Amino acid sequence: MDIQVVNGGSISLEDGVFQKDFNEGLVHQAVVSSMAGSRSGTKAQKNRAAVSGGGIKPWRQKGTGRARAGTIRSPLWRSGGVTFASAPRDFSKKMNKKMHIAAMRSIFSELVRQDALVVVDKVEMSEPKTKSMIALLNEVAGTTNALVITAADDANVILSSRNIPHCDATTVAGINPVNLISHDKVVVTEDAIAKIQEWLA
Repeated sequence: MDIQVVNGGSISLEDGVFQKDFNEGLVHQAVVSSMAGSRSGTKAQKNRAAVSGGGIKPWRQKGTGRARAGTIRSPLWRSGGVTFASAPRDFSKKMNKKMHIAAMRSIFSELVRQDALVVVDKVEMSEPKTKSMIALLNEVAGTTNALVITAADDANVILSSRNIPHCDATTVAGINPVNLISHDKVVVTEDAIAKIQEWLA
């Protein structure tokens, strides 16, 4: 199939990448896997074994009139260990490579069907300027709620877009299911489209 390029011309898209049926279940798995993998899972607290000190019984077992105590690091004590302490954990959910690629094809196909995929010849910024990026997005996509995908890293494009609400810029290597479906429009350069087709073909 062919798709129109903004400011003239058209390019051919591979049906095997941009003409797939929308598989909601598979896309949901890909989104959950992507979001789970981005969680740091570094929260940690000390249980009574990890808290320092407490190697000696605070007072003798009987005869003091106080409740018996074996260590000052008991969870009942101030500065003692936490009863059910949080530990670092891995939240990632495994997803097979073939399933991930199939989900990405499904998303890109749906973007084409909904006219949410906008192809431009290039996205260039001579300097980091938010106003210029807003003007460009309004011209080619009609909205600033957009994901801009370039073939290679461009510091000016990234810096120009990061202060715009609901706007992100990334390379083909940084594409994930979450950022694709969380914007009204996806603006892709011709070079990036070629890399996407090479990746998902």
